[in-house]
Amino acid sequence: MSSDDISKKSRLNKFIENPKRALWELAIPMMFGMLIQSVYMLTDTAFIGKWVGADALAALGYVFPYMFIIMGITFGLGSGATSVISRYIGKEDKESADKAAGQTILIGIIISIIIVLITLVFRENIFTIQGASGEAAINALAYFRILSAGSVFMILSMFIRSILSGEGDNIFPMKVLGSGTVLNIILDPIFIYYYGIQGAAMATVLSQLAVCLIFFYYLGVRKTSYLDLSLSNFYFNGAIIKEILSFGIPSTLSMTIMAMGSLILNIILNSPTAVAAVQTAGRIEHLFFLPIISISSSLVTLVGMFFGAERFDLIRFIIRYGLKIGLFFSGISALFFYMSAKHIIPFFTNSPEIIAISISYFSVVCFSYPFVTIGMTSSRIMQGLGYGKPTLILTLIRVVLINAPLGYFITRVMGLPIFYIWYTILLSSFVASTLGILWMKSVISKEESKVSTVT
Repeated sequence: MSSDDISKKSRLNKFIENPKRALWELAIPMMFGMLIQSVYMLTDTAFIGKWVGADALAALGYVFPYMFIIMGITFGLGSGATSVISRYIGKEDKESADKAAGQTILIGIIISIIIVLITLVFRENIFTIQGASGEAAINALAYFRILSAGSVFMILSMFIRSILSGEGDNIFPMKVLGSGTVLNIILDPIFIYYYGIQGAAMATVLSQLAVCLIFFYYLGVRKTSYLDLSLSNFYFNGAIIKEILSFGIPSTLSMTIMAMGSLILNIILNSPTAVAAVQTAGRIEHLFFLPIISISSSLVTLVGMFFGAERFDLIRFIIRYGLKIGLFFSGISALFFYMSAKHIIPFFTNSPEIIAISISYFSVVCFSYPFVTIGMTSSRIMQGLGYGKPTLILTLIRVVLINAPLGYFITRVMGLPIFYIWYTILLSSFVASTLGILWMKSVISKEESKVSTVT
């Protein structure tokens, strides 16, 4: 049997036979793929911070909330597609899974057009809202003009990755996305040297275009995936689109709220230096999120498949195992950043103010990592079970009810230093994780009782 024939078989039975191995088979490729992406982000930050200057570093901070919104919409709807596809495969309904894959691409095309049009219309004013001014605002607009125009390639690539994740294939996306990131790293210093911060955006768009073309060639022309992405599955199917949106929209709104929270934080900080510090720390902090995001995203696929197969014993087993591994990584990461932040930050900027603020951020926020792990994992598990709203509600509680109002009260009403904002992040993570794990347990018990009643 050829490798292509093997790749086109459902992975359901293999995952059921060895759930632990299945989790690592899904998580490790995703982790390495995102690690390469994270290395690019850090390289990009270092080149811009050292070669272009602090204003350009602040510009990245002002652009980040808007790009996070675009990524949030893509990742949220994509995770809805992953959930739907994985549960169809769990039910051994390949025809519906094929249709869901086609509808996912259709949604991606529509979303790409809408996002590009919106950013073209509103991009002139979106940075002044955050208080950006002078060179920081000019740099932000120059960077965003190019990046937003090329965002269509990123969006379509992420939707294809979600389809492959739904069928249990994270290795091929890792190779493609990793290749794109390596290309980005190669192009970055060359383009930044000649074109400044605009060069960083050009390098990103070109690498995303390359990734998008590779995905479409291998899946659309060579047809190497288990799922059928032929044109016959691209006709509008209202029922499946509704199903994808019902799971994906709450997650999309959740990530959009997080992006808005980042935007509000920029407004509260009210200083290009503070914005540059926090956003630089956030890019470095992304290293912590790599294993956590990989494990929680893999759990969506596994829980979805096991749920479709009505194997609640495996659902409970893989949840316990996934949480245990996630908490181990979060503990190691918290210790690492607490001890090493003062040595890491100077690699990305020469500004003493940015370095000091970033170090103070890590001194408190690193203690939230275990809570972030529990909250994120619980939300993703519920999404795998077909519950999208908990993710949205927990994000609302964390960002809208705790982070934003407390941060504003502390800095603008009480007049305390921004250092105290870090404690609101810690508090909100604790509350969200506690509610999340209790909610997850309730959902599992509810679904298990439904199956027991039917049988």
